[in-house]
Amino acid sequence: MSPQQPASPRPFAAVARHPWWSAVAGLIVATIVLALLWDWNWFKGPVERIVEARTRRSFEIGGDLDVRPGRITRIHAGAVKLGNAAWSEHPTMASAARLELQVRTLPLLAGRVRIPEIRLTQPRLLLEANPDGGGNWNFPAGDDGEPVRPRGLWIDDGRLRFLDASQKTDIDLSLSSRSPTPGTVAPVEVAGKGRWKGAAFELEGRAESPLALQDEAPSYRIDLRARAGNTRAHARGELVDPLRPRDFDLQLELSGQDLDELYPLIGIALPPTPPYALDGHFSRIGDTWRYDGFNGKVGDSDLGGSASVTVSGPRPYLRADLVSKRLDFDDLAGFVGATPRLDAGHGASTGPEPEPQQPDASGRVLPDTPYRLDKLRAMDAQVRLRALRIDAPRLPLDDLDTRLELEGGVLRLKPLDFGVADGHVRADIRMDARQDTIRTRVDGSVRGIALDKLFTDAQLTENAFGKIGGHLAISGTGNSVADILGSADGDIAVGMGRGQISNLLLEYAGLDIAEALRFLLTGDRNVPIRCAFGDFGVDDGVMTSRTLAFDTTDTIIVGEGEISLREETFDLELRPRPKDRSILTLRSPLVLEGTFRDPDIHPDMGRLGVRGAIALTLASVTPPAALLATLETGGGEDHGCGGQYAE
Repeated sequence: MSPQQPASPRPFAAVARHPWWSAVAGLIVATIVLALLWDWNWFKGPVERIVEARTRRSFEIGGDLDVRPGRITRIHAGAVKLGNAAWSEHPTMASAARLELQVRTLPLLAGRVRIPEIRLTQPRLLLEANPDGGGNWNFPAGDDGEPVRPRGLWIDDGRLRFLDASQKTDIDLSLSSRSPTPGTVAPVEVAGKGRWKGAAFELEGRAESPLALQDEAPSYRIDLRARAGNTRAHARGELVDPLRPRDFDLQLELSGQDLDELYPLIGIALPPTPPYALDGHFSRIGDTWRYDGFNGKVGDSDLGGSASVTVSGPRPYLRADLVSKRLDFDDLAGFVGATPRLDAGHGASTGPEPEPQQPDASGRVLPDTPYRLDKLRAMDAQVRLRALRIDAPRLPLDDLDTRLELEGGVLRLKPLDFGVADGHVRADIRMDARQDTIRTRVDGSVRGIALDKLFTDAQLTENAFGKIGGHLAISGTGNSVADILGSADGDIAVGMGRGQISNLLLEYAGLDIAEALRFLLTGDRNVPIRCAFGDFGVDDGVMTSRTLAFDTTDTIIVGEGEISLREETFDLELRPRPKDRSILTLRSPLVLEGTFRDPDIHPDMGRLGVRGAIALTLASVTPPAALLATLETGGGEDHGCGGQYAE
């Protein structure tokens, strides 16, 4: 029997003789098992705790967490949610259906974070102003170090909401990234609506990626169009932070049906105007907002200049220097409480065609729309307005230069200077709106108005000349022009020195038929004027004549009566007294009566009737005697008047 062969060694015994193989085998097995069982969701808890520690806000990854290592590591997280500030009633500040974060791997080994791009699917961001200052976008200060600056951002179907309850502001916008031009970050298309200071508006346009807000230089470009009722705005240019505006540089177009509609939007009180369209340079330096070098149209008037608003004081302070090369007088109606004339075809109109202006059914002429006390008290202002030319077909206006000051509810126009017929009508106006009823004082003067240019139809005064002057000093109470004048007290006087006027006009006014017919048929001649003067006392809105005279070498006309500014009526009687002898004169008093809207000038028919009856009676006796009733002895005397106004 052959000797028994030894058995072959067992595999595990060999491994036992080499323990390092055992470690390698175990590591391989463990790696395979770990790779088969690995789940990145194990790190959701640590990641959430790190974010919560850094932001002091709740943070949740409701979906899967996935990491794909490589030269650029891609991190995917689903249903992420960041909590809001503790003071907010809304629990969530930001959320996204999916977050994709790209991180460069090699810089991580040196402790630097490089993020080429962030992609957000259906992100929702709520930015909310804190009533005590700041907002939910303010996070606690982190550790010192290099800030993390993503290089790219892509937003798919995003929404942004901005709330500021103290300013009655609620903005809801949709945001979506659009393909960028080479070398730039993807811009964002913006569209939405909401309320700005309580006023509804709509917004659309394009802005740079929000990542551009990381830069300190004002390089965040926007091109946005907004609509609020009839008001339109188009802003394009650069800014730093759209939520906390600092220095910015924009070109801003504004247009609408009425500048008064800007009051609830920006808090600046402006008078009612016809449709307008302006374009200028919009910027901010500190607490001062500026609108420089703007130009455009307001109604039928061109308007240009610069304006600024400082918001650091107790009230906004408006400063403006405005110039119009051609001002349509109708466009100033809103400054005195009247409705601006809305002519068809206004070049500045951008909204619906305005309704035709209807005549006042009451028959009143003086503006009776009340001034808004809240607007007069809402801001302070210092404004200069110059009009180099005024279009006023019914008035001989040349130009305008006025300075407006508004402080603490007290408004001053000092002066309000109209160029009129080569002269000036100048007034200093003070309106005190600190009480419920406005108290107004007007001190004015009339100087150097040319008689021959005073009437738009100069047929009867084309050869006339003379200078008219006067003054007024009145005060009244009320919240409209009609109420102020209807309660006025004071003095009004106007006069004219030596000059010349058409005899035809005087004879026609005196109903001297023979003289009027003669000059109509053979031509007019001119009559020297010695002077003319009207002096009225004003008491509770009623002007009562103290002296009223018109003196020429041929005729003196004296008058008396009242003009009611309260009732808007005339009640004047003018008595011509000839200085020559003329047949066929029917020189009875002229009566000026009726309303401001519909005045009536006619002879005193009662006296004419008496003279006519006498003439008919005399005619029954002898025809030549019938002319005796029309003869006057010319008892009028030279009436020295005018005083300082004759100079």
